[in-house]
Amino acid sequence: MLESIGNTLKKSIDKISSAIFVDKKLIDSIVKDLQRALITADVNIALVKEISEKIKKAGEKNIKGVEKKEHLIKLLNDEITEILGKEKKELELEKKEKIIFIGLYGTGKTTTISKIASWYKKRGRKIALLGLDVHRPAAPEQLEQLAKKIDVPAFIDKQEKNPIKIYKKFEKQLEKFDLVLIDTAGRDALESNLIKEITKISEKIKPTKTLLILAADIGQAAKVQIEEFQKACNISGVIITRMDSSAKAGGSLTACHQTKAPVYFIGTGEKPRDLEIFNPKTFITRLLGMGDIETLLEKVKSTTDEKKQKKLQKNLKEGKFTLQDLYDQLESMQSMGSISKLKDLIPGLRKAKIPDELLGQQEEKMKKWKFAIQSMTKQEIENPEILEKQTSRISRIAKGSGTSTTEIRQLLKQYKMIKELAGNTKDLENISDPSQLMSNKQMMKIVKKFGKKKFRV
Repeated sequence: MLESIGNTLKKSIDKISSAIFVDKKLIDSIVKDLQRALITADVNIALVKEISEKIKKAGEKNIKGVEKKEHLIKLLNDEITEILGKEKKELELEKKEKIIFIGLYGTGKTTTISKIASWYKKRGRKIALLGLDVHRPAAPEQLEQLAKKIDVPAFIDKQEKNPIKIYKKFEKQLEKFDLVLIDTAGRDALESNLIKEITKISEKIKPTKTLLILAADIGQAAKVQIEEFQKACNISGVIITRMDSSAKAGGSLTACHQTKAPVYFIGTGEKPRDLEIFNPKTFITRLLGMGDIETLLEKVKSTTDEKKQKKLQKNLKEGKFTLQDLYDQLESMQSMGSISKLKDLIPGLRKAKIPDELLGQQEEKMKKWKFAIQSMTKQEIENPEILEKQTSRISRIAKGSGTSTTEIRQLLKQYKMIKELAGNTKDLENISDPSQLMSNKQMMKIVKKFGKKKFRV
């Protein structure tokens, strides 16, 4: 995602920091690198020119009380943040909402609707999906399948070809829900028939919000689409999909900023969990390899069962940590997404340049541990110590879970280490939030006590 801009920014900051003098040669070099990266990322040429001029002027000025190097570095960061939208925009919902999703064919509207449904379901909303895409083959079936995966109702009619009639058919039933997400038809291109249909649907349904779905690979054509849909439907905001691909994305993001259309979410994959609130400031820190703690905590919050976390906290305090607790944590981690995606959110981990292959091996290991725990009896889960006394149980579990006895022993070793850490961390009794279990202070204590041991994930 815009990685070339991130790499160029890092190189530019390093150039400025290590330079003895900030002269014209240095400024020209930085501007040239940045122009190349922005254009490659499909950022509007006029914007590229504007940023270039600002950087050149900054290089010529001397600001009282501010070192020129610091000023340039801040300017670089501020300008890139500015073209991506500057401030985070929250999609604020009322008690009752009907949201229509619009966009061209192939932008991922239906998949995005299921992601939004999953997002707000976890936040306590009573949700229903309504399928009004009567043109794309199998569109109702797709919406129905996605709704089943996240366990929300989908109202569809596979025979009817009039979207207004479909809405009227289910209108009374939809009143029971506080958030109704409505799928509409797209087209291969922005044309009058599409605008007419969406306008008619909007006039009849009177949605509280209209969200435009844009694909990240649309480039600078995004601006035209936003403006046309804005005229016809008065869009409330934008969701950008395919941010996980090789898409340039700069065109879509900058077009939203230019047209003052707020970007609420970005899609980073196909699964319901692959949705993030778009925050330009933290997005830039991620590009610079500095992580994005805010998004990481949001992911943790959306995938964590609060009751299970309170139970875990209690068990850790009382020294009753079991394999069931470990299983719940493995499940929670997996629901957050792949480790290779999460590493960009953790400060410093991206710089560590851990090979994706190694991360994949760790994910595979965690899957096997889950299978192993699933093959255990209740007695074994609650008292794993008996497995070491009766090794025949380990062989049985390995056969039943498709793992090896070595992998079972690695699981037991990991379990013992976590239990030992928990038992020796006195500060646990003062923790009110499970997310604080690994504070800097505690980490220092752990490192001091267990410094000679090799931690394995």
